Amino acid sequence: MDDIFEAEDKSKKKIHLTKERWKHILKEHPELSNKSESIKAIITNPEITKTSKYDKNVKWYYAYDKNRKSSAKYILVAVKYLNGSGFIITVFYTKKVGR
Repeated sequence: MDDIFEAEDKSKKKIHLTKERWKHILKEHPELSNKSESIKAIITNPEITKTSKYDKNVKWYYAYDKNRKSSAKYILVAVKYLNGSGFIITVFYTKKVGR
């Protein structure tokens, strides 16, 4: 599988972003095209972490982007965990941290 990057979360689990997922993310959210290093940094050192209310195997990692001009200033990185490691399923900007 071709990866854009691999990083470790705070619990030392490996997280990867595949080329296929990155292509999908950029198709839906082209404003993230220059944010791959920021996404990697969010995985390794998130400001906020939540477990998805829809799937207990999905964690939401957040960071605040103070330089963004839009009202949606939080970057959300959604990671699905399976078999001891994780993969990024989506990334997007949001106005607030989910509950």
